[in-house]
Amino acid sequence: MAPVGLPPGFRFHPTDEELVNYYLKRKVHGQSIELDIIPEVDLYKCEPWELAEKSFLPSRDPEWYFFGPRDRKYPNGCRTNRATRAGYWKSTGKDRSINYQKRSIGMKKTLVFYQGRAPQGIRSNWVMHEYRIEESECNNTMGVQDSYALCRVFKKNVPAGEFEKQGECSSSQAKGNQEQVTDFEEAGESSAANENDKDNSWMQFIVEDLWCSNKTK
Repeated sequence: MAPVGLPPGFRFHPTDEELVNYYLKRKVHGQSIELDIIPEVDLYKCEPWELAEKSFLPSRDPEWYFFGPRDRKYPNGCRTNRATRAGYWKSTGKDRSINYQKRSIGMKKTLVFYQGRAPQGIRSNWVMHEYRIEESECNNTMGVQDSYALCRVFKKNVPAGEFEKQGECSSSQAKGNQEQVTDFEEAGESSAANENDKDNSWMQFIVEDLWCSNKTK
């Protein structure tokens, strides 16, 4: 369920250490979290532009947090399958250690979303930070650290409140093209109407001139 009654102006901006040492650690151990602010979502069954509506955070927040299962592998079992229907998430750079009280408690992986299929995918502005917990933080429970990851998803260089669903882009573009064609047609009709008005005015002038000449005679 989504949390109820968030106070006005509420913003959720935890540090990397807080995400791993409190939220993710309690999640993998099945412990309660004081504020139910992070939903559980299978991120690779959704496109990045669909995630905002699944978030428990206020709609104008520029980033979203999710718990996601980490058991979805390729058939060979070596790597996590990060493909969606429209593209795939690709890791970039080196994983970074998350430290707390001079010890490593987790790792942070950065991924970028590509539309299409590898290796011809087109890089987008969607970014994901995936946090996973170290085995040493799991109270000797075998394999529990692989049960969940905590993910932060955001779109670079886009102000809050201006996110658009990618699925609407093609229809918006088509609508814009249609409106442009309509404008051209209307402009053509207006131009033709103006030409007709000019022809009519000249004809009226010629008729009046002839009438005046006949009357004088």
